[in-house]
Amino acid sequence: MSNGTLTRQIFRRKPAAMLMTEAGGGGLKRALGALDLTMLGIGAIVGAGIFVLTGVAAAKYAGPAVTLSFVVSGFACAMAALCYAEFAAMIPIAGSAYSYSYATMGELVAWIIGWDLVLEYAVGAAAVAVGWSGYLQVILRGFGIALPNAIAHAHRAGAGGVIDLPALVIVLLISGVLYGGISESARLNSVIVAIKLGAIALVIVAGAFYVRPANWSPFAPMGWVGVMKGAAVIFFAYIGFDAVSTAAEEVIDPNRDLPIGILASLFVCTALYIMVAAVLTGMVPARTIDLNAPLASAFVHRGLNALSGIISLGAVAGLTSVLLVLLLGQSRVFFAIARDGLLPAAFSRIHPRFRTPYIPTTLTGIAVGITAALLPIQEIAELTNIGTLFAFVLVCLGLMILRWIAPEMRRPFRTPMVPMVPILGVVFCLYLMLSLPGVTWIRFFVWMAIGFGIYFSYGRYHSRVAADADRGSAAAD
Repeated sequence: MSNGTLTRQIFRRKPAAMLMTEAGGGGLKRALGALDLTMLGIGAIVGAGIFVLTGVAAAKYAGPAVTLSFVVSGFACAMAALCYAEFAAMIPIAGSAYSYSYATMGELVAWIIGWDLVLEYAVGAAAVAVGWSGYLQVILRGFGIALPNAIAHAHRAGAGGVIDLPALVIVLLISGVLYGGISESARLNSVIVAIKLGAIALVIVAGAFYVRPANWSPFAPMGWVGVMKGAAVIFFAYIGFDAVSTAAEEVIDPNRDLPIGILASLFVCTALYIMVAAVLTGMVPARTIDLNAPLASAFVHRGLNALSGIISLGAVAGLTSVLLVLLLGQSRVFFAIARDGLLPAAFSRIHPRFRTPYIPTTLTGIAVGITAALLPIQEIAELTNIGTLFAFVLVCLGLMILRWIAPEMRRPFRTPMVPMVPILGVVFCLYLMLSLPGVTWIRFFVWMAIGFGIYFSYGRYHSRVAADADRGSAAAD
C-alpha cells in the first residue's frame, strides 16, 4: 500500500483515490531537480531580507547583534525545515503546509493554514514589488532618469503619487513567465540567483576591507529583547523553503530532491545573511544605516560609489527572484485548495499546453499587481511574518501527530530527534510571533475572520470530502 493511500485511510481526511490522483502523473509537469529547488529556495530567501530588512533590524532593534537575530531566526526555520522535509518527501503534492495539515489535522485546520498562506504570499509579493520599484528608480536616477511622481509610487499624503507603475509592470511580467511553464520559470530564476549571489559576494569580500571593529560596540544596544525583535522582523526573509515545498508536485524525484532543496537553500542563505550583517554593521554604525537601501548606502558612505551601483543592480535581481517564487507559491496554494473544493474549481484548472495552473496564476498576478501599484503596503509586511510563523507551528505539530498515529509509514526522509526538533520549532516560532507588534496580531485575526466566513459559507459545503460523504450517505440509504 502506498504512503498516500495509507495516510488517507488512517486519518480519514480524504478518500485514498483523491491523493493518488493528486500525486500521480496526470497533473502538473514534473521538471524540477534538487539543484532547481535549491536555487528556487535561494531565490526566495536572498532578497528583501538581505537588501532591506537587515538594515531595518540593525538600526531599529538589534544593532550589530543582528547577526544573532539571524541565528535565532535561522534556528527556528531549521527546526521547521526538518519537519517540512519529512512531510514533503512523504506527501509530494502541491500546497505546502496546507497539504500537510490536511493529511494530519483535517479540512478545517488545512483551510486555516491555506488562507494564512494566501496572506503570506500575496502581501509578501506586493511588498517585494514595491521594493523592486524603489531600487529600480534609484538606478534610473543614476542615469539621470527620474519618473514622474504620478507613476513612481502609490498615493501618499503630500507625495503626489498616484500609481506605482514599475511595481505593476514587474508583477505582470513575472506572472507571464509563470504562466508559460515551470521549466522556463526555473531557468529564469537560476540566472537571476547567479547575478545576485555575485553581488552579495562583492558585499562580503569588498566590504570586509572597510570594517571598523569599533562599529560593533555596543554589540546589543537593546539587549536580548532587541535581538528577538530583530529576529521577528527579519523572519520575512526566511520563507524560501516554504515556497520550495509548494512546487512538490512538479519535482522529478520528490523523495530525494525536496529534502535536499529545502535544507540546502536554508543553510546557504543563513550563512550569507550572517556574513552580510557582520560586514554591514562593521562598515557603518548601526544607528546611521539607511533603511531604504542599507547595503548600497553603506558603500556610498565609504566612498565606493561604483560598487554601490553594482550592489543596487544585484538588489533588483534579488527582488525579482523573490517575487517570482512568491507568485509561484501563491498560485500553487490556490491550486491545491481549489482542487479540494474549498475554493471554486476554476482555480484548479491546468493549461492544456503549458501544464500550469493558469487561472490562479493570472488572477494572482492581477491582484498582487494592483495592490502593489495602488497601496503603500510596506508597513504591513509583518503580516507575512506572522503568517509564515503560524504555518511553521502547524507543520511541526502535524509531524508529531503523524509520528504518533502512523509510526509504521515509510518515510524517505526522517526528521531527526523527534519530538525535540518539532517542539523546538513550535516554541521558537511562537516566541517570535509574540515579539511582533500588537497591530500585526489584530490584522491577522481580521484576516482569519474573513477566512472563516468563506469556509463556513462556501468551502465546507463544496469540498470534495463533503461531496464524497454525501454520496456515501446516499448510497447507504
